[in-house]
Amino acid sequence: MPAIAFDNSYARLPERFYARLDAQKSPKPQLIGINIPLAESLGLDPDWLQTDEGIAMLSGNRFPEGAASLAQAYAGHQFGNWVPQLGDGRALMIGEVVDQNGNRHDIQLKGSGRTPYSRSGDGRAALGPALREYVMSEAMHALGVPTTRALAVLSTGETVLREAPLPGGIVVRVATSHIRVGTFQYFYAREDGEALQLLIDHALERHYSDRAGQGAKGLLEGVIERQARLIAHWLHIGFIHGVMNTDNMTISGETIDYGPCAFLDEYDPEKVFSSIDQFGRYAYGNQPGIGHWNLGNFAQTLLPFLADDLDKAVEVAKSTLEDYLPRFTQAYESGLCAKIGFADHQKEDVALAQDLLKTMASQRADFTRTMRALSSLSREETDADKLFLAEFEQPSAVAMWLLAWRQRLAREKPDDGARQSAMKQINPMIIARNHRVERVIEAGYAGDFQPFHEMVSSLQDPYSDRSVDDFFVLAPQLNERVKATFCGT
Repeated sequence: MPAIAFDNSYARLPERFYARLDAQKSPKPQLIGINIPLAESLGLDPDWLQTDEGIAMLSGNRFPEGAASLAQAYAGHQFGNWVPQLGDGRALMIGEVVDQNGNRHDIQLKGSGRTPYSRSGDGRAALGPALREYVMSEAMHALGVPTTRALAVLSTGETVLREAPLPGGIVVRVATSHIRVGTFQYFYAREDGEALQLLIDHALERHYSDRAGQGAKGLLEGVIERQARLIAHWLHIGFIHGVMNTDNMTISGETIDYGPCAFLDEYDPEKVFSSIDQFGRYAYGNQPGIGHWNLGNFAQTLLPFLADDLDKAVEVAKSTLEDYLPRFTQAYESGLCAKIGFADHQKEDVALAQDLLKTMASQRADFTRTMRALSSLSREETDADKLFLAEFEQPSAVAMWLLAWRQRLAREKPDDGARQSAMKQINPMIIARNHRVERVIEAGYAGDFQPFHEMVSSLQDPYSDRSVDDFFVLAPQLNERVKATFCGT
């Protein structure tokens, strides 16, 4: 095997942070997809990764020298219920590498077998969820959203038992780290102050070096800022995470754990796809509030380090958390106004944007297609209006809004061409449509990976103009609509 420049900082923490072990062997691993640009940015040879030796590493069958295979320990609130021990039950970190820009990344196998944290699970992943995570995480990256990424996806050559026997799979995940709110909760629940201090220092050094001298309060402020921006970005593109448990919320501000996630088709703030979210806790419109709730739990773990006196520490935590809503609101409202074409954000613009969303909800208008169609409209009525109006069940319902939008647009400085171009850079033409993802999964189970490769290729350039009738641009027909998505555990 070639030398890989591993530098495993997490493995240098005390062993109560993780469990060291090897992956279970995959009987007949087959490489399905390899992310060549990502591999090159990490300093890995993509040609070697596709050899028998490379596939042995990616499947967990053999690790190169310098690897530090470990499963991380963490706890978390799952759908609001406290679980004191979770951890990587079906994931194993190979090690850390430093990219061309000096940024550190974890390389992790997801679906590599049982760990001490698997509880009653088999530690494996079915092929479908592995394909989903590759597609969804790379789609989010192309859309400009901070996210974990997929280096590779493989079939393992074995069968896993879920509702039915299914082919097994592994997705090789890359993240700037896998430290979660739940990681801090794990040690806080155990009253392990030494571990918490080590974790605070490690997180500051790795993710917030500009705040290194600010301690726990600086870390809390940094995480609040990134999470506020991240969740606003999710809403701007119609993304629903599906399982915003505290163990699925990173300290780095990256989107992680693409289980029953989905994108909106028609706009609906109450939309839920996740089959396990029976009460809509993580609905599209609830995500900002859940982000705040999760951050409150994170702040609780930092209380011993915010002040010597508990009452004072609670006050520091509360006052710091008060920064979340203004940060989220500013990020969300400025982005929403930009989506409808207003670079010079004025007071009434938010209400105008919200009026459009309300009309879209009542008219079952497709979120992505409607916003993209709006990006092509001019200050004066043109043929492009027809495509925009066609997204509404009753075009007359949006006629007065369109008139008000044009009246407001008259006060904007950029000409139509510059404004349209700017709008098209934030209103994608293509998203990872749920019915297309399901097609990828169904084909993959049948041994056909052409739909996977075609979709991954199309998602790499989501903001470029395409025909509204392009296969990956079309909204689902009634019989194609996905009503529920599944975690795959």
